[in-house]
Amino acid sequence: MSTGAVIAIVVGGLILLALIALALTAARRRRLDARRRQAGELRQQARSRTVEAESARSEAERDSAKARRAQAEAEERAAQAKHDQAQAERRRIEAEQESERARAHHDQAREVDPDADELGQDEAVAVNQNAREN
Repeated sequence: MSTGAVIAIVVGGLILLALIALALTAARRRRLDARRRQAGELRQQARSRTVEAESARSEAERDSAKARRAQAEAEERAAQAKHDQAQAERRRIEAEQESERARAHHDQAREVDPDADELGQDEAVAVNQNAREN
């Protein structure tokens, strides 16, 4: 084989190696670009999900605050209702006591009045009716 042929084979081999190296480099570059695109897409999805999570967290916090306010208002209404009930019970007791005092005065008036019948039936019926109506 001539020297020219050997040089041509060697040069051809070097060119072939250079082409293979270029092809491998290009393939590697394409793989890296594809991975970069995939990483970018994943980052975008992560940002979107972060925004959604923050929105959901904010909504949950608003709902929680609303529930706490409603609970506090309910407790306040319950306390007011309890107070009103106690006040109504005190008034009922006072009214009952006043009715008892009125009956006692009626009884005393019957004892003192020489014209009142012994039983005082009319006054007793009137006092009892007033007590039931109130």
